[in-house]
Amino acid sequence: MSTGSIDASGPGHAAVAAEVDQRGPAAVLGPGAYRGRPHEMFSALRGMGRELWQDKAGFAGLVILVLLALMAIFAPWIAPYDPGKGDLFAKLDPPVWQEGGSWDHILGTDHLGYDVLSRLIHGARVSLTVGVSVVLLAGGFGVFMGLLAGYRGGRTDAFIMRWIDTQIAFPGLLLALLILAVVGPSMITVIIVLAINGWMVYGRMTRGIVLSVRQLPYVEAAEMVGCSGPRVVFRHILPNLTSPLLTLAILEFARIILAEAALSFLGLGVQFPETSWGLDVARGETLMAVAWWPITIPGVAIAVTVLAVNMLASWARITSDPQEREKRFARQLAAREKRRERRERRLGVRPAGVRP
Repeated sequence: MSTGSIDASGPGHAAVAAEVDQRGPAAVLGPGAYRGRPHEMFSALRGMGRELWQDKAGFAGLVILVLLALMAIFAPWIAPYDPGKGDLFAKLDPPVWQEGGSWDHILGTDHLGYDVLSRLIHGARVSLTVGVSVVLLAGGFGVFMGLLAGYRGGRTDAFIMRWIDTQIAFPGLLLALLILAVVGPSMITVIIVLAINGWMVYGRMTRGIVLSVRQLPYVEAAEMVGCSGPRVVFRHILPNLTSPLLTLAILEFARIILAEAALSFLGLGVQFPETSWGLDVARGETLMAVAWWPITIPGVAIAVTVLAVNMLASWARITSDPQEREKRFARQLAAREKRRERRERRLGVRPAGVRP
């Protein structure tokens, strides 16, 4: 029972309502009086946390991403050196674990004396900022266009889908090269280009799901009681798209990180002396035969980040699919039963139902 929902029309209800007004809902109705949407939200978050803890790969992916986010946020305080300043007297110093390395430069330096660890920490800022910004921009615009196409139908649907088909048919990398060549490379330009080139997948997925749920009874009931089109779309249809869109956004985040690294590698992204993982890989390419660390360490950072995002996306996909959740629960139940039987045999306890 929630506050304000007491019916005083029945016998005795008026007295209860008066007591609630005087002493408060919690004193009369108990702690559960305040339970509502916030309580349900926190309960759902606790349940998701327990499920994530059981999926070790997904939990490891989340931990890696949280650590990367903290590293990017506190980069100015934890980076040992300025990533934009080099020391020619310390150029090509190897990592600390290699012969000739020192603790002054834990991951070594490049051919201009730039500290690899400092550029790695600050490079996480660019990669994560570009990834989050592109997912928000492309996802927001793509979901809106998909909702519009799926719910309105007719000429609106045909126009939006032909727009998506035309843009998908045009090579995305070529479009990015053209825009960056005209406007000039920068982080803002990269975000805009990748957002323009990535909203179509959100639009197609959203439109397909809207078409499948548009004829369901709860949508028809909302329309029959007089709900407006925007209310039906954003209040009744959009919440049911959260799970698949969340999984898609996580996967697109990994793709955007790789795309930003590729553009920076080609010299069309962040420009030196600013730092980016893809830019550092490009700068260390010519040194591969002499020093492996300027190219390998940022490349490993890209691979680990993408792997962490994919592991988290795999957990999100399974969690949002009821059939996959049932399969996972059945596997966990079978594994728990096998462990119990092995423990009973080890302790010499006869399993239930087995005669001597």
